[in-house]
Amino acid sequence: MSRTATLGALVAVVGFLAFVEFTSGVLQGYYTPMLSDIARHLGIHDADVNWFEGAQLMLSALVVPAFAKLGDMIGRKRMLLVSTALTAIAAFVLPFTATFGVFLVAWALMGFYVVWLPLEIALIWSRARRIEGSSAITAKAAGILVAALEGGAIIGALVGGALVDVLPLTVVLLVPAVLIAACFFVILFGVQESPEKTGGAFDTVGLVLISLSLIGLTGGLSLLRLPGGVANPLSWIVIAVGVLIVVPFVLWELRQQDPLIDVRMFRSPALGPVFLTAGLFGVSVLGAQAPLSTFARTDPSVYGYGLGTTGFQTSLIIGLYLIAMIAGALLFPLIARLATPRVTLIGASVLVGAGFLLFLPFHGAYLQVVTNMIVVGIGSGALVAALPAAAASAAPHTQTGVATGLTNSVKTVGGAIASCVFGIALMHAVAGSATTGTAGSFSGYVTVWVVCGVTALAAAVLLLFVPKQAFTDRAGHPAGEDVIDAVAG
Repeated sequence: MSRTATLGALVAVVGFLAFVEFTSGVLQGYYTPMLSDIARHLGIHDADVNWFEGAQLMLSALVVPAFAKLGDMIGRKRMLLVSTALTAIAAFVLPFTATFGVFLVAWALMGFYVVWLPLEIALIWSRARRIEGSSAITAKAAGILVAALEGGAIIGALVGGALVDVLPLTVVLLVPAVLIAACFFVILFGVQESPEKTGGAFDTVGLVLISLSLIGLTGGLSLLRLPGGVANPLSWIVIAVGVLIVVPFVLWELRQQDPLIDVRMFRSPALGPVFLTAGLFGVSVLGAQAPLSTFARTDPSVYGYGLGTTGFQTSLIIGLYLIAMIAGALLFPLIARLATPRVTLIGASVLVGAGFLLFLPFHGAYLQVVTNMIVVGIGSGALVAALPAAAASAAPHTQTGVATGLTNSVKTVGGAIASCVFGIALMHAVAGSATTGTAGSFSGYVTVWVVCGVTALAAAVLLLFVPKQAFTDRAGHPAGEDVIDAVAG
């Protein structure tokens, strides 16, 4: 196939995948303004909303490496279809249950959508890698997908916030389910399968070990949230067991010719710091979503803190934050031309940290919260756009799905751990004060802001050790420079 024909086929695939990422964005933005409404619908405390986020992130952390590996082995389109079908089934359960346990399970199963982006980027890379400037082409495609994702998140947040104020919650929850079902058919009829598959045997033992580790870690953190959980030795034992299982997992993976997760990637000077940065970034970009929404919805006349916003007012905060993320993705390559991609990403991490730490003195007014979130959003946008493309270009071509999947997995693990920790913090006030009613404690929200700020600054320090080639095309072109061309046109 000629280069022109190959590029034409690739553009068509990217167009269909952009719709899938638009839907992914809708899922990430749509529910956030209505989390307090969902909590009232289920009769639970605001802090218990973190159970949804934590359970979904834990499942996502499990399925991303498994589905990414299976994508490399048997086909990325096939795994996209499977994950989309599972996500759609779970989404159709949500409108028809008011039981906390059933809602929690369905919400967790919707976490299969997290695997879409790494599978898509790996699929695009597999088609582009024979073309000159393949990393630059992949970066352009990644920019288009990120723009579609953020656009979907903005529209999802605004539409979700508006609908929840005027329609029954059951009807509101049906909307994303229908959109996900449409995605299944878009992939089925519009996306061609990967031109090559690696085959091989699936590392079942590795999946079991890493699953037990993550279940132990997040399960122990969840036990800490129960009454008396912090003082219960069982909670800490479960956490310790989860951490210790990582050792046999690593030893097993090192002995495998075709491992589930090539842990040697973590020793790569290009990939290792990228993965660790992604984990620290996940604390804020994933773990803080629910607390920020419930803080905005908390009535200050009752609790003495919060903004008392409606669903639509909350969605405006989220929408402006997401617009700032797009701006960050656009500004990243412009600034990188003046400095370097690494220095620019260090600055992006500093912005995320500074934005969250600004909440400490400035959280009492709507405009203050919006300003803080815009600062956070600009930094987050640069990180979201650059990290997966950097992993794809630095990984062996047979491991691109695994590498991009690992970026998401590590980010998801960071978010899952943070979500559990934040849930604990919101349930317990400091200095003997009590949490009353359904609102989280103010000291818990302070904990969220501090942890997000400090971890982002730690990521900035970590990025000092990233080699320049981690953010450049193999041909010598900064991968981030192509994001603006893709988003802008």
